[in-house]
Amino acid sequence: MENQVDSIPHVEKNKSNITRIHILLFVITLFTTLIAGAIQQGINPLDEPLSIWRGIPFSFSLIFILGTHELGHYIMSRRHHVDVTLPYFIPAPSFIGTFGAVIKMKSPLYNRRTLIDIGVAGPFAGLIVTIPVLAVGLSLSEIVPYTGEEGISLGTCLLFSGLNWVVNGPMPDNASLMLHPVAFTGWIGLLVTALNLIPVGQLDGGHVAYAIFGLRQRTVARFFMGILFLLGVLGWVGWFVWFGLLLIIGIDHPPVTYDWIPLDRKRRLAGWIAMVVFIVTFMPAPF
Repeated sequence: MENQVDSIPHVEKNKSNITRIHILLFVITLFTTLIAGAIQQGINPLDEPLSIWRGIPFSFSLIFILGTHELGHYIMSRRHHVDVTLPYFIPAPSFIGTFGAVIKMKSPLYNRRTLIDIGVAGPFAGLIVTIPVLAVGLSLSEIVPYTGEEGISLGTCLLFSGLNWVVNGPMPDNASLMLHPVAFTGWIGLLVTALNLIPVGQLDGGHVAYAIFGLRQRTVARFFMGILFLLGVLGWVGWFVWFGLLLIIGIDHPPVTYDWIPLDRKRRLAGWIAMVVFIVTFMPAPF
């Protein structure tokens, strides 16, 4: 009994330490995205440290999108009694200030129903907030004459083009869209959604593909790996990086324990909707 009593404070201490890590990473990521947003506004943080508040529109909207995506996974995991961590935000010295956010599942997913519920929850939740954020950002963006000056040229997808047409109407000839920082975070939200829904390995899309196709997910994964490699040859070389990372992580989804439990109609529909979301958010050449 004494050993059991002594172990309780130890467990609580470990949980407390883990919570501190989540909070610390969140605060650091908030700071790095604030700096990234300020730099996008032409602010030099070293010369004007008090002006980094101008990165708030970019930082807060990006954190909101990324956090909602991961919370979708977290909440659905808890509903299925899956042991899962809170989101880990990942700060980075990049032009957006972060490498995103992740959660870690500590227990296996036993059947396809759980797999697809958790797999689609993140992309669906993230997209639900990304669309209004992007719409607001597009309304704040400017349509300017194309001058031929070099800058960051962003790719587009069906959903972005359609929403921009709804908000701003048809783009005039020889015109460019200068994105507001909030619109840029919406664009990032679409990119994150598409990348997560690639039907490979244990990405969200891999979960969905395995839940629907079972072991045939391996064929689907190899097909899409070929597409990524081809896109790297024809367009954006960044796909070679993704190709290599996915090879290292693994492109085949591991089987679930109770593989014979079938999907119901509602979950199968959710899986096909996720595939449609992947198609309308996928950018063949993001940059």
